[in-house]
Amino acid sequence: MYRMKHTFALGMIAVLALWGHENALAQKTAIDQQIQREEAVSHFRFLASDELKGRDPARPEMDIAAKYIAEQFQRYGAKALDEAGNYFQPVPFRYSAPPKKGELRIGNQTLTHGEDLLVLDGPDIQGNFDLVVAGYGLESDYTGKDVAGKMVVVRVGQPNRLSPSDLFAAGREKLALAKEKGAAGIIEMYNVPTTPWSLLVNYLNKPQLTLDYDPDGSEAIPYVWVKDLSGELIQQISDGHASVEAHVSGKQNRKITGKNVIAYIEGTDTNLKNEYIMLSAHYDHLGVGNPNAEGDSIYNGARDNAVGTVAVINAAKFFAQHPPKRSVLLCAWTAEEKGLLGSGYFANNPLLPLRQIIYNLNIDNAGYNDTSIVTVVGLGRTSVDPLIEAAVSEYGIRAIADPSPEQGLYDRSDNVNFARKGIPAPTFSLGFTAFDDKIAKHYHQLSDQVDNFDLDYAMLYWKSYLLSAQKIANASEQPKWKTGDKYEEAAKNLYGLE
Repeated sequence: MYRMKHTFALGMIAVLALWGHENALAQKTAIDQQIQREEAVSHFRFLASDELKGRDPARPEMDIAAKYIAEQFQRYGAKALDEAGNYFQPVPFRYSAPPKKGELRIGNQTLTHGEDLLVLDGPDIQGNFDLVVAGYGLESDYTGKDVAGKMVVVRVGQPNRLSPSDLFAAGREKLALAKEKGAAGIIEMYNVPTTPWSLLVNYLNKPQLTLDYDPDGSEAIPYVWVKDLSGELIQQISDGHASVEAHVSGKQNRKITGKNVIAYIEGTDTNLKNEYIMLSAHYDHLGVGNPNAEGDSIYNGARDNAVGTVAVINAAKFFAQHPPKRSVLLCAWTAEEKGLLGSGYFANNPLLPLRQIIYNLNIDNAGYNDTSIVTVVGLGRTSVDPLIEAAVSEYGIRAIADPSPEQGLYDRSDNVNFARKGIPAPTFSLGFTAFDDKIAKHYHQLSDQVDNFDLDYAMLYWKSYLLSAQKIANASEQPKWKTGDKYEEAAKNLYGLE
Protein backbone atom coordinates (compact mmCIF):
# COMPACT_ATOMS: atom_id res chain seq x y z
CA MET A 1 0.00 0.00 0.00
CA TYR A 2 2.79 2.41 0.92
CA ARG A 3 4.51 1.74 -2.41
CA MET A 4 1.27 2.41 -4.29
CA LYS A 5 0.77 5.74 -2.47
CA HIS A 6 4.40 6.68 -3.02
CA THR A 7 4.17 5.84 -6.74
CA PHE A 8 0.92 7.81 -7.05
CA ALA A 9 2.47 10.82 -5.30
CA LEU A 10 5.49 10.75 -7.58
CA GLY A 11 3.19 10.50 -10.56
CA MET A 12 1.18 13.52 -9.43
CA ILE A 13 4.37 15.54 -8.92
CA ALA A 14 5.48 14.64 -12.42
CA VAL A 15 2.09 15.61 -13.85
CA LEU A 16 2.10 18.94 -12.02
CA ALA A 17 5.67 19.65 -13.11
CA LEU A 18 4.78 18.83 -16.72
CA TRP A 19 1.67 20.99 -16.49
CA GLY A 20 3.69 23.87 -15.04
CA HIS A 21 6.26 23.55 -17.82
CA GLU A 22 3.59 23.42 -20.51
CA ASN A 23 1.77 26.37 -18.95
CA ALA A 24 4.99 28.40 -18.95
CA LEU A 25 5.56 27.51 -22.58
CA ALA A 26 1.99 28.51 -23.40
CA GLN A 27 2.49 31.91 -21.76
CA LYS A 28 5.64 32.56 -23.75
CA THR A 29 4.04 31.32 -26.96
CA ALA A 30 1.09 33.66 -26.46
CA ILE A 31 3.43 36.63 -26.05
CA ASP A 32 5.43 35.63 -29.12
CA GLN A 33 2.26 35.40 -31.17
CA GLN A 34 0.73 38.62 -29.87
CA ILE A 35 3.73 40.98 -30.01
CA GLN A 36 4.71 41.37 -33.64
CA ARG A 37 7.93 43.13 -34.58
CA GLU A 38 6.58 45.36 -37.33
CA GLU A 39 3.80 46.77 -35.16
CA ALA A 40 5.91 47.23 -32.03
CA VAL A 41 8.72 48.94 -33.94
CA SER A 42 6.22 51.26 -35.62
CA HIS A 43 5.18 52.51 -32.16
CA PHE A 44 8.87 52.91 -31.33
CA ARG A 45 9.63 54.92 -34.46
CA PHE A 46 6.66 57.22 -34.02
CA LEU A 47 7.34 58.05 -30.36
CA ALA A 48 11.02 58.75 -31.13
CA SER A 49 10.32 60.64 -34.35
CA ASP A 50 11.42 64.19 -35.12
CA GLU A 51 7.77 65.19 -35.49
CA LEU A 52 7.27 64.91 -31.70
CA LYS A 53 10.17 67.34 -31.08
CA GLY A 54 11.70 65.33 -28.25
CA ARG A 55 8.49 64.98 -26.22
CA ASP A 56 9.08 68.06 -24.09
CA PRO A 57 6.21 68.50 -21.55
CA ALA A 58 6.28 72.25 -22.18
CA ARG A 59 5.76 71.86 -25.94
CA PRO A 60 2.43 71.19 -27.75
CA GLU A 61 3.81 68.05 -29.43
CA MET A 62 3.63 66.35 -26.03
CA ASP A 63 -0.16 66.28 -26.36
CA ILE A 64 0.23 64.36 -29.62
CA ALA A 65 2.33 61.74 -27.84
CA ALA A 66 -0.21 61.48 -25.00
CA LYS A 67 -3.11 61.10 -27.45
CA TYR A 68 -1.21 58.46 -29.41
CA ILE A 69 -0.59 56.36 -26.30
CA ALA A 70 -4.23 56.70 -25.21
CA GLU A 71 -5.43 55.69 -28.68
CA GLN A 72 -3.34 52.51 -28.51
CA PHE A 73 -4.69 51.69 -25.05
CA GLN A 74 -8.26 52.10 -26.30
CA ARG A 75 -7.62 50.33 -29.60
CA TYR A 76 -6.23 47.25 -27.87
CA GLY A 77 -9.04 47.06 -25.30
CA ALA A 78 -7.58 48.58 -22.13
CA LYS A 79 -10.21 50.63 -20.29
CA ALA A 80 -10.15 54.10 -18.78
CA LEU A 81 -10.53 54.32 -15.00
CA ASP A 82 -13.95 55.50 -13.86
CA GLU A 83 -12.25 58.03 -11.59
CA ALA A 84 -10.69 59.75 -14.62
CA GLY A 85 -13.55 59.52 -17.09
CA ASN A 86 -11.03 59.20 -19.89
CA TYR A 87 -7.45 57.99 -20.34
CA PHE A 88 -5.82 61.16 -18.97
CA GLN A 89 -4.98 62.43 -15.53
CA PRO A 90 -4.40 66.21 -15.82
CA VAL A 91 -1.18 67.32 -14.12
CA PRO A 92 -0.92 71.06 -13.29
CA PHE A 93 2.47 72.61 -14.12
CA ARG A 94 4.11 75.99 -13.82
CA TYR A 95 6.53 76.99 -16.56
CA SER A 96 9.09 79.56 -15.48
CA ALA A 97 11.90 81.01 -17.60
CA PRO A 98 14.79 83.16 -16.25
CA PRO A 99 14.48 86.95 -16.30
CA LYS A 100 16.35 89.11 -18.79
CA LYS A 101 17.56 91.14 -15.83
CA GLY A 102 17.69 90.23 -12.14
CA GLU A 103 19.36 92.27 -9.42
CA LEU A 104 19.02 92.67 -5.67
CA ARG A 105 20.89 95.40 -3.80
CA ILE A 106 21.29 94.79 -0.07
CA GLY A 107 23.46 97.30 1.74
CA ASN A 108 26.57 97.81 -0.38
CA GLN A 109 26.22 94.47 -2.21
CA THR A 110 24.68 93.98 -5.66
CA LEU A 111 23.56 90.42 -6.36
CA THR A 112 23.13 89.42 -10.01
CA HIS A 113 21.00 86.67 -11.50
CA GLY A 114 23.15 83.82 -12.84
CA GLU A 115 26.07 84.71 -10.58
CA ASP A 116 25.17 84.94 -6.89
CA LEU A 117 21.39 85.12 -7.36
CA LEU A 118 18.78 82.86 -8.98
CA VAL A 119 15.27 84.17 -9.66
CA LEU A 120 13.22 80.97 -9.54
CA ASP A 121 9.62 82.17 -9.75
CA GLY A 122 7.25 85.08 -9.61
CA PRO A 123 6.55 88.15 -11.73
CA ASP A 124 8.76 91.11 -12.57
CA ILE A 125 9.31 93.38 -9.60
CA GLN A 126 10.80 96.83 -9.08
CA GLY A 127 11.22 98.86 -5.89
CA ASN A 128 12.45 98.97 -2.31
CA PHE A 129 11.20 96.51 0.28
CA ASP A 130 11.77 95.94 3.96
CA LEU A 131 13.39 92.61 4.85
CA VAL A 132 12.21 90.28 7.62
CA VAL A 133 14.33 87.30 8.66
CA ALA A 134 12.11 84.30 9.49
CA GLY A 135 14.28 81.28 10.31
CA TYR A 136 13.55 78.45 7.89
CA GLY A 137 10.26 80.00 6.79
CA LEU A 138 8.08 77.54 8.70
CA GLU A 139 4.76 78.47 10.30
CA SER A 140 6.38 78.77 13.74
CA ASP A 141 9.01 81.16 12.33
CA TYR A 142 6.32 83.78 11.58
CA THR A 143 5.21 84.10 15.19
CA GLY A 144 5.14 87.77 16.14
CA LYS A 145 6.33 88.94 12.70
CA ASP A 146 4.50 91.29 10.36
CA VAL A 147 5.60 90.41 6.79
CA ALA A 148 2.79 92.01 4.79
CA GLY A 149 4.28 93.83 1.79
CA LYS A 150 7.82 92.87 2.85
CA MET A 151 10.46 90.43 1.57
CA VAL A 152 10.90 87.40 3.81
CA VAL A 153 14.48 86.12 4.20
CA VAL A 154 14.86 82.46 5.23
CA ARG A 155 17.46 79.73 5.31
CA VAL A 156 17.28 77.19 2.50
CA GLY A 157 15.71 73.80 3.13
CA GLN A 158 14.72 72.63 6.59
CA PRO A 159 16.53 70.75 9.36
CA ASN A 160 17.09 67.19 8.10
CA ARG A 161 15.75 68.15 4.63
CA LEU A 162 18.84 69.14 2.68
CA SER A 163 18.90 66.82 -0.34
CA PRO A 164 18.30 68.60 -3.68
CA SER A 165 14.77 67.22 -3.97
CA ASP A 166 14.03 68.22 -0.38
CA LEU A 167 15.31 71.74 -0.99
CA PHE A 168 12.94 72.25 -3.92
CA ALA A 169 9.97 70.67 -2.15
CA ALA A 170 10.55 72.68 1.03
CA GLY A 171 11.01 75.85 -1.02
CA ARG A 172 7.62 75.41 -2.67
CA GLU A 173 6.00 74.97 0.73
CA LYS A 174 7.71 78.11 2.04
CA LEU A 175 6.72 80.08 -1.05
CA ALA A 176 3.05 79.18 -0.56
CA LEU A 177 3.20 80.07 3.13
CA ALA A 178 4.93 83.42 2.51
CA LYS A 179 2.29 84.31 -0.07
CA GLU A 180 -0.45 83.36 2.39
CA LYS A 181 1.14 85.69 4.96
CA GLY A 182 1.01 88.59 2.49
CA ALA A 183 4.75 88.82 1.81
CA ALA A 184 5.97 90.69 -1.28
CA GLY A 185 8.48 87.92 -1.98
CA ILE A 186 10.73 85.29 -0.41
CA ILE A 187 14.53 85.03 -0.45
CA GLU A 188 16.18 81.73 0.51
CA MET A 189 19.82 81.96 1.56
CA TYR A 190 21.69 79.04 0.05
CA ASN A 191 24.41 77.55 2.25
CA VAL A 192 24.41 73.80 1.50
CA PRO A 193 28.01 72.66 0.81
CA THR A 194 27.08 69.24 -0.58
CA THR A 195 25.67 70.69 -3.81
CA PRO A 196 27.94 73.34 -5.38
CA TRP A 197 26.35 76.68 -6.22
CA SER A 198 27.84 76.53 -9.73
CA LEU A 199 25.99 73.29 -10.38
CA LEU A 200 22.72 74.87 -9.31
CA VAL A 201 23.30 77.85 -11.62
CA ASN A 202 23.88 75.51 -14.57
CA TYR A 203 20.74 73.56 -13.75
CA LEU A 204 18.36 76.32 -12.68
CA ASN A 205 19.35 79.20 -14.94
CA LYS A 206 17.10 77.92 -17.72
CA PRO A 207 13.37 77.32 -18.19
CA GLN A 208 11.91 75.18 -15.42
CA LEU A 209 8.77 73.07 -15.19
CA THR A 210 7.40 72.40 -11.72
CA LEU A 211 4.15 71.15 -10.25
CA ASP A 212 1.67 73.95 -9.66
CA TYR A 213 0.47 73.59 -6.07
CA ASP A 214 -2.10 76.35 -6.53
CA PRO A 215 -3.40 75.84 -10.09
CA ASP A 216 -6.52 77.92 -9.51
CA GLY A 217 -4.75 80.68 -7.63
CA SER A 218 -3.09 83.87 -8.75
CA GLU A 219 0.53 84.22 -9.80
CA ALA A 220 3.23 83.33 -7.29
CA ILE A 221 5.18 86.03 -5.48
CA PRO A 222 8.88 86.51 -6.38
CA TYR A 223 11.01 83.61 -5.16
CA VAL A 224 14.80 83.79 -5.27
CA TRP A 225 17.86 81.96 -4.01
CA VAL A 226 20.92 83.89 -2.90
CA LYS A 227 24.39 82.42 -2.51
CA ASP A 228 25.38 82.82 1.15
CA LEU A 229 27.71 79.92 1.91
CA SER A 230 29.27 81.59 4.97
CA GLY A 231 26.00 82.94 6.36
CA GLU A 232 27.43 86.46 6.48
CA LEU A 233 24.68 88.09 4.43
CA ILE A 234 21.78 86.77 6.45
CA GLN A 235 23.63 87.85 9.57
CA GLN A 236 24.08 91.37 8.14
CA ILE A 237 20.36 91.55 7.41
CA SER A 238 19.60 90.43 10.97
CA ASP A 239 22.02 93.07 12.28
CA GLY A 240 20.28 95.94 10.52
CA HIS A 241 20.61 95.92 6.70
CA ALA A 242 16.88 95.40 6.62
CA SER A 243 15.90 96.60 3.14
CA VAL A 244 16.42 95.51 -0.46
CA GLU A 245 16.23 97.30 -3.81
CA ALA A 246 14.85 94.82 -6.38
CA HIS A 247 15.09 95.00 -10.16
CA VAL A 248 13.66 91.93 -11.94
CA SER A 249 12.37 92.20 -15.50
CA GLY A 250 11.63 89.91 -18.43
CA LYS A 251 10.48 87.00 -16.27
CA GLN A 252 8.27 84.44 -18.05
CA ASN A 253 5.66 82.42 -16.16
CA ARG A 254 2.71 80.44 -17.41
CA LYS A 255 0.47 77.55 -16.43
CA ILE A 256 0.55 74.31 -18.42
CA THR A 257 -1.62 71.21 -18.03
CA GLY A 258 0.30 67.98 -18.58
CA LYS A 259 -1.16 64.50 -18.93
CA ASN A 260 -0.47 61.16 -17.33
CA VAL A 261 -1.95 58.48 -19.61
CA ILE A 262 -3.64 55.73 -17.60
CA ALA A 263 -5.69 52.61 -18.38
CA TYR A 264 -6.41 49.24 -16.83
CA ILE A 265 -7.28 45.65 -17.67
CA GLU A 266 -9.48 43.78 -15.22
CA GLY A 267 -8.14 40.56 -13.75
CA THR A 268 -9.90 37.21 -13.99
CA ASP A 269 -9.78 36.04 -10.37
CA THR A 270 -12.79 37.04 -8.28
CA ASN A 271 -10.66 38.09 -5.32
CA LEU A 272 -7.28 38.95 -6.83
CA LYS A 273 -8.74 41.28 -9.47
CA ASN A 274 -9.05 43.93 -6.74
CA GLU A 275 -5.24 43.98 -6.61
CA TYR A 276 -3.31 45.79 -9.35
CA ILE A 277 0.09 45.25 -10.90
CA MET A 278 1.18 48.67 -12.16
CA LEU A 279 3.23 48.70 -15.37
CA SER A 280 4.73 52.13 -15.91
CA ALA A 281 7.12 54.16 -18.05
CA HIS A 282 7.70 57.87 -18.58
CA TYR A 283 7.01 59.07 -22.11
CA ASP A 284 8.64 62.51 -21.98
CA HIS A 285 12.20 63.43 -22.96
CA LEU A 286 14.40 66.52 -23.33
CA GLY A 287 12.81 68.31 -26.29
CA VAL A 288 14.85 70.49 -28.65
CA GLY A 289 18.35 71.84 -27.98
CA ASN A 290 21.18 73.52 -29.85
CA PRO A 291 22.04 72.05 -33.27
CA ASN A 292 25.07 69.75 -33.49
CA ALA A 293 27.58 69.69 -36.35
CA GLU A 294 25.06 67.82 -38.53
CA GLY A 295 22.31 70.32 -37.78
CA ASP A 296 20.32 67.92 -35.57
CA SER A 297 18.72 69.59 -32.54
CA ILE A 298 16.01 67.07 -31.50
CA TYR A 299 16.49 64.79 -28.51
CA ASN A 300 14.52 61.82 -29.84
CA GLY A 301 14.92 59.74 -26.67
CA ALA A 302 14.63 56.27 -28.19
CA ARG A 303 16.34 54.59 -25.24
CA ASP A 304 15.10 57.17 -22.74
CA ASN A 305 12.28 56.29 -22.79
CA ALA A 306 10.36 55.59 -26.00
CA VAL A 307 11.44 51.95 -25.72
CA GLY A 308 9.86 51.78 -22.25
CA THR A 309 6.66 53.46 -23.40
CA VAL A 310 6.33 50.86 -26.16
CA ALA A 311 6.63 48.14 -23.51
CA VAL A 312 3.54 49.54 -21.76
CA ILE A 313 1.67 49.83 -25.08
CA ASN A 314 2.58 46.20 -25.79
CA ALA A 315 1.24 45.30 -22.36
CA ALA A 316 -2.11 46.84 -23.29
CA LYS A 317 -2.29 44.68 -26.39
CA PHE A 318 -1.21 41.45 -24.72
CA PHE A 319 -3.08 41.61 -21.43
CA ALA A 320 -6.34 42.77 -23.02
CA GLN A 321 -6.35 39.42 -24.84
CA HIS A 322 -4.72 37.40 -22.05
CA PRO A 323 -5.81 38.97 -18.75
CA PRO A 324 -4.04 37.56 -15.68
CA LYS A 325 -5.59 36.86 -12.29
CA ARG A 326 -4.79 40.31 -10.94
CA SER A 327 -5.76 43.52 -12.69
CA VAL A 328 -3.14 45.43 -14.66
CA LEU A 329 -2.74 49.20 -14.35
CA LEU A 330 -1.00 50.82 -17.33
CA CYS A 331 0.65 54.19 -16.69
CA ALA A 332 2.62 56.48 -18.99
CA TRP A 333 4.04 59.32 -16.89
CA THR A 334 4.77 62.86 -17.98
CA ALA A 335 7.70 65.06 -16.87
CA GLU A 336 10.02 62.43 -15.41
CA GLU A 337 12.95 64.36 -16.83
CA LYS A 338 11.77 67.46 -14.93
CA GLY A 339 11.98 65.75 -11.56
CA LEU A 340 9.66 62.68 -11.56
CA LEU A 341 6.71 65.07 -11.62
CA GLY A 342 3.95 63.06 -13.32
CA SER A 343 4.42 59.93 -11.22
CA GLY A 344 4.83 62.05 -8.10
CA TYR A 345 1.52 63.76 -8.81
CA PHE A 346 -0.25 60.41 -9.22
CA ALA A 347 1.35 59.02 -6.05
CA ASN A 348 -0.10 61.95 -4.09
CA ASN A 349 -3.36 62.14 -6.09
CA PRO A 350 -4.07 58.50 -6.99
CA LEU A 351 -7.03 57.56 -9.16
CA LEU A 352 -7.52 54.42 -7.09
CA PRO A 353 -6.41 53.59 -3.54
CA LEU A 354 -2.65 53.01 -3.44
CA ARG A 355 -3.13 49.97 -1.18
CA GLN A 356 -4.72 48.22 -4.17
CA ILE A 357 -1.49 48.64 -6.16
CA ILE A 358 0.60 45.80 -4.81
CA TYR A 359 3.56 46.02 -7.21
CA ASN A 360 5.05 48.42 -9.73
CA LEU A 361 7.24 47.07 -12.53
CA ASN A 362 8.58 50.37 -13.79
CA ILE A 363 10.61 50.64 -16.98
CA ASP A 364 13.22 53.34 -17.64
CA ASN A 365 16.54 53.52 -19.40
CA ALA A 366 19.79 55.31 -20.10
CA GLY A 367 21.01 52.78 -22.67
CA TYR A 368 22.59 49.34 -22.98
CA ASN A 369 26.04 47.83 -23.36
CA ASP A 370 25.18 44.12 -23.08
CA THR A 371 22.35 42.52 -25.06
CA SER A 372 22.63 39.20 -23.20
CA ILE A 373 21.07 40.68 -20.06
CA VAL A 374 18.46 43.01 -18.64
CA THR A 375 19.37 45.12 -15.63
CA VAL A 376 16.71 45.33 -12.94
CA VAL A 377 17.39 48.25 -10.63
CA GLY A 378 16.07 46.95 -7.33
CA LEU A 379 16.56 43.25 -8.05
CA GLY A 380 17.21 41.47 -4.77
CA ARG A 381 14.81 43.63 -2.77
CA THR A 382 11.42 41.92 -3.27
CA SER A 383 9.93 38.47 -2.90
CA VAL A 384 9.05 38.09 -6.60
CA ASP A 385 12.57 38.58 -7.95
CA PRO A 386 12.80 34.86 -8.85
CA LEU A 387 9.78 35.27 -11.13
CA ILE A 388 11.54 38.03 -13.08
CA GLU A 389 14.71 35.96 -13.33
CA ALA A 390 12.72 32.96 -14.59
CA ALA A 391 10.78 35.01 -17.14
CA VAL A 392 13.90 36.63 -18.57
CA SER A 393 15.72 33.30 -18.78
CA GLU A 394 12.93 31.91 -20.97
CA TYR A 395 14.07 34.43 -23.59
CA GLY A 396 17.67 33.32 -23.34
CA ILE A 397 18.93 36.32 -21.39
CA ARG A 398 19.76 36.97 -17.74
CA ALA A 399 18.51 39.46 -15.18
CA ILE A 400 21.18 41.21 -13.13
CA ALA A 401 20.95 43.69 -10.28
CA ASP A 402 22.09 47.31 -10.49
CA PRO A 403 25.86 47.23 -11.20
CA SER A 404 26.29 50.96 -10.45
CA PRO A 405 24.73 51.61 -7.03
CA GLU A 406 26.90 54.70 -6.67
CA GLN A 407 24.72 56.35 -9.35
CA GLY A 408 21.67 56.20 -7.07
CA LEU A 409 19.54 55.00 -9.98
CA TYR A 410 16.82 53.50 -7.80
CA ASP A 411 15.96 56.93 -6.46
CA ARG A 412 16.23 58.67 -9.83
CA SER A 413 13.28 57.12 -11.65
CA ASP A 414 9.51 57.13 -11.21
CA ASN A 415 9.51 53.89 -9.21
CA VAL A 416 10.81 55.69 -6.11
CA ASN A 417 7.63 57.76 -5.78
CA PHE A 418 5.76 54.52 -5.16
CA ALA A 419 8.46 52.78 -3.14
CA ARG A 420 8.27 55.67 -0.68
CA LYS A 421 4.58 54.88 -0.26
CA GLY A 422 5.44 51.24 0.43
CA ILE A 423 4.74 49.68 -2.99
CA PRO A 424 7.47 47.22 -4.10
CA ALA A 425 8.81 48.93 -7.21
CA PRO A 426 11.92 47.97 -9.20
CA THR A 427 12.87 49.40 -12.60
CA PHE A 428 13.29 47.00 -15.52
CA SER A 429 16.11 48.44 -17.64
CA LEU A 430 18.07 47.64 -20.75
CA GLY A 431 21.18 45.60 -20.05
CA PHE A 432 24.13 47.54 -18.71
CA THR A 433 27.11 46.33 -16.71
CA ALA A 434 28.48 49.78 -15.89
CA PHE A 435 27.78 53.43 -16.58
CA ASP A 436 30.53 53.46 -19.19
CA ASP A 437 31.31 55.25 -22.45
CA LYS A 438 28.83 53.08 -24.37
CA ILE A 439 26.03 54.34 -22.13
CA ALA A 440 27.24 57.94 -22.13
CA LYS A 441 27.43 57.93 -25.94
CA HIS A 442 23.64 58.12 -26.24
CA TYR A 443 22.37 59.00 -22.73
CA HIS A 444 20.64 62.41 -22.99
CA GLN A 445 22.34 62.93 -26.34
CA LEU A 446 20.98 63.88 -29.75
CA SER A 447 22.19 60.49 -31.01
CA ASP A 448 19.63 58.50 -28.99
CA GLN A 449 17.58 57.30 -31.99
CA VAL A 450 15.82 54.16 -33.21
CA ASP A 451 18.18 53.83 -36.20
CA ASN A 452 21.09 52.88 -33.92
CA PHE A 453 19.06 50.61 -31.63
CA ASP A 454 19.40 46.82 -31.82
CA LEU A 455 15.80 45.91 -32.67
CA ASP A 456 16.33 42.18 -32.13
CA TYR A 457 17.28 43.03 -28.57
CA ALA A 458 14.30 45.40 -28.27
CA MET A 459 11.97 42.49 -29.02
CA LEU A 460 13.59 40.31 -26.34
CA TYR A 461 13.38 43.18 -23.89
CA TRP A 462 9.71 43.91 -24.55
CA LYS A 463 8.68 40.27 -24.42
CA SER A 464 10.65 39.41 -21.27
CA TYR A 465 9.05 42.42 -19.58
CA LEU A 466 5.57 41.10 -20.41
CA LEU A 467 6.36 37.59 -19.21
CA SER A 468 7.78 38.98 -15.96
CA ALA A 469 4.61 41.02 -15.42
CA GLN A 470 2.41 38.04 -16.21
CA LYS A 471 4.13 35.77 -13.71
CA ILE A 472 3.85 38.39 -10.98
CA ALA A 473 0.21 39.14 -11.79
CA ASN A 474 -0.65 35.43 -11.53
CA ALA A 475 1.42 34.65 -8.42
CA SER A 476 -0.50 33.30 -5.44
CA GLU A 477 1.27 35.50 -2.89
CA GLN A 478 1.30 39.29 -2.79
CA PRO A 479 4.79 40.69 -3.53
CA LYS A 480 6.66 41.92 -0.47
CA TRP A 481 9.83 43.83 0.32
CA LYS A 482 12.69 41.75 1.68
CA THR A 483 12.96 41.93 5.45
CA GLY A 484 14.89 44.99 6.52
CA ASP A 485 14.43 46.99 3.32
CA LYS A 486 14.19 50.71 4.00
CA TYR A 487 10.71 50.81 2.48
CA GLU A 488 9.37 47.82 4.42
CA GLU A 489 7.88 49.97 7.17
CA ALA A 490 6.01 52.10 4.63
CA ALA A 491 4.56 48.90 3.14
CA LYS A 492 3.35 47.77 6.56
CA ASN A 493 1.54 51.08 6.96
CA LEU A 494 0.09 51.00 3.42
CA TYR A 495 -1.12 47.42 3.40
CA GLY A 496 -1.77 46.95 7.12
CA LEU A 497 0.82 44.20 7.37
CA GLU A 498 2.08 42.82 10.69
